[in-house]
Amino acid sequence: MKNRIRELLGIRYPIIQAPMNWVSGADLTAAVSNAGGLGTLGPNAGAEGITPDAEETAERMRIQIRRVKALTAKPFAVNIVAGFGELLVYSQKIVDVVLEEAVPVAIVSVGRPDIYTGVLKDAGIRVLHAISTPRHGIKAEEAGVDAVICEGYEAGGHKGFTELTTLTLTPMVADAVSIPVVAGGGIGDARGILAALALGADGAYMGTRFMATKESESHANVKAAIVAGKDICTASVPKDFMLARDLTNDFTRTYHEMRAAGASPVALNEFLNAHSQYQAQHLGEADTAEICCGQVAGLIDEIPSVKDLMADMVQNIGVQFEALKQRLAGLV
Repeated sequence: MKNRIRELLGIRYPIIQAPMNWVSGADLTAAVSNAGGLGTLGPNAGAEGITPDAEETAERMRIQIRRVKALTAKPFAVNIVAGFGELLVYSQKIVDVVLEEAVPVAIVSVGRPDIYTGVLKDAGIRVLHAISTPRHGIKAEEAGVDAVICEGYEAGGHKGFTELTTLTLTPMVADAVSIPVVAGGGIGDARGILAALALGADGAYMGTRFMATKESESHANVKAAIVAGKDICTASVPKDFMLARDLTNDFTRTYHEMRAAGASPVALNEFLNAHSQYQAQHLGEADTAEICCGQVAGLIDEIPSVKDLMADMVQNIGVQFEALKQRLAGLV
């Protein structure tokens, strides 16, 4: 069937693996692309430790890009966290590497859409920009991006302070722009993908479901914690710069207790830095450190390979579609 995201990106299925800090390295990225979707390298892909050096950050990304190319000939993406002010030095270095390595797709987030879109598109790179409101989607389209990614309140990781859910945000954005729309937040199986398409999206954006795969760089303790999560197993974590959704654990409970007790911004940030995603995702401190994770964790009960996960989802899209037609038969 015709699909704008498939045609734009040159992929078989309109499924994009969301970039995840410390999680989506070369193995996961290549596995998703080889399975027919679009794999995406995260900001700290393949890193063994934290570095404040922008040049080193960029060279680490170069190594990961070359590893992906050695593992797949299919299209893949690199996440460019644009940032603001002094943080632009980091994203500029990543952009330089993306240009030099001729990466086919860039997913730009946390920043204005007019910063890097022009230079990336001039190099023939497809640009997808992450947005959180229809107004942001319009601005991104005016800046010339090829597609927008809208993530609802259910999504894991860092996002804006808006509380629009996927069910409402996706059709709002689809109505506001003429370029392709990719929907994320709460999507973890064929039902979610089919729902995203029904809401007006051209593709699905999935992070947490891919975090819990064999190829993910998440520590085994983190994967086990996701599988163990049921029902209400995530919490919103307000920070001074944006909102995060995390897997509920001792970290989230302590952080909320500190906020309720009136802890200062300095104390809160010190706590966040001391219990970061690095401690959880890389070192395995799944109980006491931050695990960015979407509400879809409550639907995850196994750790499959990416190949098996993609095959199951694609097969079940058809199954779910036929079941939906049966349920609608008497209504239309």
